[in-house]
Amino acid sequence: MIVTFPDGSTREFPENSTFLDVAKSISEGFARKVLAARANGGLYDLTRQVPGDVSVTFLTFDDEEGRRVYWHSTAHVMAAAVKRLFPQARVAIGPSIDDGFYYDFDVEKPFTEEDIQRIEAEMEAVVDENPSFVRVDTTREKAMDLFRDEGETYKMEIASELGDGVPVSLYRLGQFTDLCRGPHIPAAGMIKAFNILNTAGAYWRGDERNRMLQRIYGVSFPDKKMLSERLVWLEEVKKRDHRVLGAKLDLFSVDDEIGPGLILWHPNGALIRDIIEDYWRSEHRKRGYHLVFTPHIASERTYRRSGHLENYAGNMYSPMDVDGTPYYVKPMNCPGHIKIFKSRMRSYRELPLRLCELGTVYRYERSGVLHGLLRVRGFTQDDSHIFCTPEQVVDEVRGVLNFVVEILQIFGYDYTAYLSTRPEKSLGDDDSWNNAIAALKKALEQNNAKYIIDPGEGVFYGPKIDIKLRDVLGRMWQGPTIQVDFNLADRFDINYVGNDGLEHRVVMIHRVVLGSMERFVGGLIEHFGGAFPIWISPVQVSIMPITDAQHDYAAALAERMRAAGIRVELDRRNEKVNRKIRDAEEMKIPYMLVIGQKEVNAGTVSVRKRGKSDIGVLPEEEIITRIRRENDEKSRD
Repeated sequence: MIVTFPDGSTREFPENSTFLDVAKSISEGFARKVLAARANGGLYDLTRQVPGDVSVTFLTFDDEEGRRVYWHSTAHVMAAAVKRLFPQARVAIGPSIDDGFYYDFDVEKPFTEEDIQRIEAEMEAVVDENPSFVRVDTTREKAMDLFRDEGETYKMEIASELGDGVPVSLYRLGQFTDLCRGPHIPAAGMIKAFNILNTAGAYWRGDERNRMLQRIYGVSFPDKKMLSERLVWLEEVKKRDHRVLGAKLDLFSVDDEIGPGLILWHPNGALIRDIIEDYWRSEHRKRGYHLVFTPHIASERTYRRSGHLENYAGNMYSPMDVDGTPYYVKPMNCPGHIKIFKSRMRSYRELPLRLCELGTVYRYERSGVLHGLLRVRGFTQDDSHIFCTPEQVVDEVRGVLNFVVEILQIFGYDYTAYLSTRPEKSLGDDDSWNNAIAALKKALEQNNAKYIIDPGEGVFYGPKIDIKLRDVLGRMWQGPTIQVDFNLADRFDINYVGNDGLEHRVVMIHRVVLGSMERFVGGLIEHFGGAFPIWISPVQVSIMPITDAQHDYAAALAERMRAAGIRVELDRRNEKVNRKIRDAEEMKIPYMLVIGQKEVNAGTVSVRKRGKSDIGVLPEEEIITRIRRENDEKSRD
């Protein structure tokens, strides 16, 4: 059989060769680093036989897919250790995640700190024994029989949901057997350094109606230095947690009586959001967008016609009865914008028509996955729908891409673009989908934008470009999306009159440049660690008179600054100035102006900048000019 390598070279191997044999043919040293193989679009264990002529890419810990295989394998090691120590524990699921892995267990009582130490020690024992990961291909019925005998009810439930005739694979690691697609590393001894990070309660399948399980989070690496660096990084992540900073900086809260996943924006958080939204509106007007508003509810007829009830009902809330007609709170803004477009017949001369809205939508999320501002049930999208001719699609998508890049630069984000193709559950014919995908590809390529294909991750009505933001810690956040939609135009019969006097079908482009305001602000809090750039900071300046004798001067300066459009607070507390400075630093205020009698006499202020020591004594007018300039330039310093 012939194996083709990423550089295009080929080599012939015996029919019974494994992927590990192929890796060793490159070098023994290389083979020791390889974790799994990607061949002809599928992922394989190294111990599996090569299935005929293939193109192969070997995955190491340097590859995202390789890291996920490594972390998933470590989750199995942890589950094996737990089952040794707690034989009555029932295992649920144990996937890799973006920065490690977790495994859920059903146990009589939560794990203690002492339990965690014992589990880590037992994991060390498993790794030292170096058992192999052995794949067993079987049937659903045999897998269910095995898990029934072992009392593993969660695995039985998962297996029972697999379709008839669907291949089922198990993985054995010593005495521990798991239902798993794989792949896995060859043996547990490849795991050189690991750490259990924390434990948490987690409802089975994220549904509060189900039993509460114990989730153990962990991370692992091929060497101890990498683990040590990651633990330092995780401490920084913890310090930047937007939920902690949100409370500390008085930005937002969630109240159980109001409802989980529903955000209460406090004055400071609302001000940040308002500043960003004002900037958003201004930039959209510059680019020819028209601001609209649409209702928060709509009749069932709307969502039946749009296809939401057919394809998206699981994410929608139950209907309410209004005069005998079912109404839904809106999960998306599209139908309202469509109805505005269709309020009268449009000419080709009016296209493209760009409608935009900061529209609040409501989508059901299971309580187990709700997470601060990042996963909520009610959120505001910076939504837009562009109605255009087929010939205008590529240029419109290119314009949105340029807009996105400019916006992300303002907020200091790097990014990666993904082209998401047709999902399994979708509307429309193959030609429509292929045309839409081709238009998105062409726009990306004409803008010289690098992108990654993300198979099957489009929305039910069309493919999309997903822009994922990379923050200062290297983490990826979901951000802008651009979707070309040929399907809703058909469902709602959206037409325009062409230059031939006939009606033609319009093309819709759905897009957001920030995403949801909740997720975007949550990510921004963590990106800046709460120390927002001056143009976003809810309080830009704290004025600190040293004694009561400087209060009148400080108050007059505060008024001048407010008149100049600067957001200022006057700290009149009867505290020492060092305490005032420390508190202002804690609240991440960009500028602190200290005023003593010398400053009053000279008409100056002593200036401190956040995170720095004194930067000198400046005249009032100079500091006002400086702050206004930084604000206008949207400085990130």
